[in-house]
Amino acid sequence: RLANAVTPLWRLPYQEQLQVKYESQRKILQTLASRLEELGIDAQKPGGLCCPLQPVVPSPVINGYRNKSTFSVNRGPDGNPKTVGLYVGTGKARNIVCVKANHMKNMPSKHNKVAQCYEEFISRSPLDSCILFHEGGHWRELVVRTTSRGHTMAIITFHPQELGQEALATQKALLKEFFMCGPGAVCALTSLYFQESTMTRCSHEQSPYQLLHGEPHIFEELLGLKFRISPDAFFQVNTAGAEVLYQAVGKLCQTTGDTVLLDICCGTGTIGLSLAHQVSKVIGVEVVEKAIEDAKWNAAFNGISNCEFHSGKAEAVLPQLLASWEDARPLVAVVNPSRAGLHYRVVRAIRNCRTIRRLLYISCKPEGEAMRNFLELCCPPDPRKKLTGEPFAPVLAIPFDLFPHTVHCELVLLFTR
Repeated sequence: RLANAVTPLWRLPYQEQLQVKYESQRKILQTLASRLEELGIDAQKPGGLCCPLQPVVPSPVINGYRNKSTFSVNRGPDGNPKTVGLYVGTGKARNIVCVKANHMKNMPSKHNKVAQCYEEFISRSPLDSCILFHEGGHWRELVVRTTSRGHTMAIITFHPQELGQEALATQKALLKEFFMCGPGAVCALTSLYFQESTMTRCSHEQSPYQLLHGEPHIFEELLGLKFRISPDAFFQVNTAGAEVLYQAVGKLCQTTGDTVLLDICCGTGTIGLSLAHQVSKVIGVEVVEKAIEDAKWNAAFNGISNCEFHSGKAEAVLPQLLASWEDARPLVAVVNPSRAGLHYRVVRAIRNCRTIRRLLYISCKPEGEAMRNFLELCCPPDPRKKLTGEPFAPVLAIPFDLFPHTVHCELVLLFTR
């Protein structure tokens, strides 16, 4: 059941998986074309698409490609409330169970090994797992991050409930001992982090990641550059696939030596830094502060001096940045937002900045909120919405399979005006 829920295409030969994904991307572009027609824009191209769609670019690695996995703690099919695995079922149907992920094709065995050790640790612990916050319990999810350099980071989330500092210190000491000298030592962790969290998801600012053992960062290599990764920094989950994606993005930007590249939602700076050699300047914007620290470190470590990174919400940083833009150099924008898409104020700032003639939108869920952004970028000018800039038009779409065995892929849409 788990494999069918998380990796529903796992039974199909890989070429057929790519065909399934191609069809779903085709439907998305047909939807976009018809939505643009409704706005009075002549967008129908051959096949009813809004622009040409290239074949899905395959992932260089098909199995065990994930460099990050999040494991939940909940009741297993056998009723054991201290099961560490992935969810199957829905809250609505009240049939959620946690199933071990050992047979998942997209997950490396190392991730499962850490999950198994964590399960062993909490099974010995007198403290309960925290399934519902208001019902008490403490042990929560585990995030495992690995890199091709052989580094492994584990982040354990813990609900403190009413525990005092002393009791918390005891739990942290026990965890550290288990993973350093006990049965968990087989995981050979590079970094062990602990986060006390009373919310579903907590940023470092809300509740700091506490390093219990090892190095504060792990390191990855991508397109010949070295990247530092913090516990909560975004990094594409398929490193080899990301290399192929970023190389293609570099070509699609059609930059010249004097181009300025605007990297919006830049994470640890991977896209901007990998393209820095072909532009005069890179400006990155990202909301996660720790990721911006990583980006600055990554630039310095790799000897890249033409990048500047701004930390803050894109909707706060970008309008200011672009409103005062006097630079005569051509400006190309790359946006790689989360599934929630771009804030309207970001789209408005991009539209109203005349210098941006070319925009690459990278989306892992183009049928979701990104669709709203596509329409905002392409709709006729609307003074009421303060959209005065000339509209963009989609000119090319290329899907990249960064998630083999799942139904998802990463779509790159090129807009120009």
